[in-house]
Amino acid sequence: MLTDRQITLVRESFECIMPRAGEFAGNFYDALFGLQPALRLLFPNDLAAQEKKLIDMLETAVALLNEPERLMPVLEESGRRHALYGVRERNYARVGEALLQTLRATLGAAFDAETAAAWTHVYGLMSETMIRGGRSLQNPSGAAGIEEREVKG
Repeated sequence: MLTDRQITLVRESFECIMPRAGEFAGNFYDALFGLQPALRLLFPNDLAAQEKKLIDMLETAVALLNEPERLMPVLEESGRRHALYGVRERNYARVGEALLQTLRATLGAAFDAETAAAWTHVYGLMSETMIRGGRSLQNPSGAAGIEEREVKG
C-alpha cells in the first residue's frame, strides 16, 4: 500500500491546497478539459457543485489513506457512480494527468519529485479501486451493465 512518508507528503501538500480549494478545483477541470475536451460533455454547465464534490472526495481520500479498509469501499462506490455517469476506464489516465498538472501548478516548488511520486502512487490506487468498482456493475457472465445494454438497443 502506501508508506508513512507518502501519506505524510500527500497530506501536507493537500493542506497547502485547501485554502485555495475552489481555485484548485476550477483549475483541475480546466486542465482536464484541455487534455480531453470530450469529457466536458459528462458535466453540467455550472461546475460549482462538481468542484465541491472533487474537493470532498480528495479530502476524504487523503484523510483515510492510512485506513484502506474504510477508503476502498468509498472509492469503489464512487467508481460505480462514475461508470453510470459515463466515465470509462480509459478516462482515468487523463484525470490523473490533470490532477498532477494542477498539483504542480498550485504547489510550485513544493511539488518536488518525492511529492509527485507520492501523489502518483495515491492516484494509481484511487483509480484502480474506482475502476474495480465500475467493473462490478457487470454481471457475472461479463455482459454489459444496464446503461450499456440500454445504449446498444
